[in-house]
Amino acid sequence: MLNSWLILATEEGGFGLNLDFWEANLFNLAILLGIVIYFAPKTLGKILGERRSKIAEALTEAETRQKTAAQTLAQEQEKLAQAQAEAERIRSGGAQRAETAKAEILAQAQIDVQRLRESAAKDLGAERERVIGELKRRIAALALEKAESDLRGRLSDNVQDRLIERSIAQLGGR
Repeated sequence: MLNSWLILATEEGGFGLNLDFWEANLFNLAILLGIVIYFAPKTLGKILGERRSKIAEALTEAETRQKTAAQTLAQEQEKLAQAQAEAERIRSGGAQRAETAKAEILAQAQIDVQRLRESAAKDLGAERERVIGELKRRIAALALEKAESDLRGRLSDNVQDRLIERSIAQLGGR
């Protein structure tokens, strides 16, 4: 705003300072209003025209971005639907593979149980045969021991000598 100390033309033909604050302000406002009315239509028209073109440009750009965003949103929604379908396919495929693997594991477990039973039966049979053989050897040893002790108690030296000579004779001895 113009300074309130305006230089005025005096009555004597010179210029001087007007120290009356209110009078100077009214004069300043009148000058300012005249300048604004003279220069405002051109300047304001230009400023408003620029502002209008910037706003129109911003609206056009915003509409373009909105259309682009709508297209991108549609594409992303389509990708999401595809991803969800793929996830469902993978999930159902995984469930089927899990059922197949479960059936295979159960079948293999049954085969393993049968094989273990057969192996246990073979091991049990072999162990039984070993135990029976061991028992037979022990029984034979005990029977021989018993027979020897019975023979010692029954046989006198005389009978024993005759038995030995007869055995030798049967073998082709004397």
